[in-house]
Amino acid sequence: MHIAVIVTTYNRPDALSAVLEGYLSQTDKNFEVVVADDGSTVKTNHVINAYQAYPGFKVSHVWQRDIGFRAAAIRNRALAFTSADYIIFSDGDCIPLPTFVARHRTLAESGWFLTGNRILLSKGFTHRVLKENLPVTAWAAKQWVFALMKKDINRLMPLFFLPIAAPLRKLTAHSWKGAMTCNLSVWREDLMRVNGLDEVYSGWGLEDSDLVIRLIRSGTCRKSARFAAPVLHLWHKENDRMSLTENRRQLDDLIHSERICATRGVQQYL
Repeated sequence: MHIAVIVTTYNRPDALSAVLEGYLSQTDKNFEVVVADDGSTVKTNHVINAYQAYPGFKVSHVWQRDIGFRAAAIRNRALAFTSADYIIFSDGDCIPLPTFVARHRTLAESGWFLTGNRILLSKGFTHRVLKENLPVTAWAAKQWVFALMKKDINRLMPLFFLPIAAPLRKLTAHSWKGAMTCNLSVWREDLMRVNGLDEVYSGWGLEDSDLVIRLIRSGTCRKSARFAAPVLHLWHKENDRMSLTENRRQLDDLIHSERICATRGVQQYL
């Protein structure tokens, strides 16, 4: 199974560097990274070029011009770019733990997509992680307990692996709420069946909910990767929510329809 991790980014090279460092340190080396760049400047190119120099670490760069927040569009472009048969979606401010790719591979199952969760880092802790290059992905449990006590992180439990029985991971098989593309993996053929993400969503919000609803309608069920494959979400200012009202209208339209395929999706790039 060939895996591609699609990592979205926009003008945050320090965070992207920490994220790529996390993927460089994965226990599972059999994957590629596609940086899905929503219009960043040349500073992001410098970061990507540096990691492309590592032997055996495959990093590609897919870029679109900056005309506003277009996460769905750049993810579709990255999806069209790679031929991998299994896709992990994440973000350029979400640091993976060393077993992240391996756990997604282990939990992957035909007919199912995986949704994981995240641990939120505080503003001050995020600044320290990036400025001091703190090796948080190698931290022991004791260090994370101290981090929680200092309110550097919002919760602790997702960091610990629990060998949850397979049926319990499928309790939310037909639930779309709470799934986020900062930690979601799915078979390429299932994404193609629903025409990828829908680019009618512009600006921040809800394009991931739209995708999950359509995947479930198409017969692909949801499986939990909680207590197996979390990411460390670096703090950032809240995204502009000016488009949220229109995006909610788009999502309501989808909910009250029977549509499975994206109106404007990945097929345009193939």
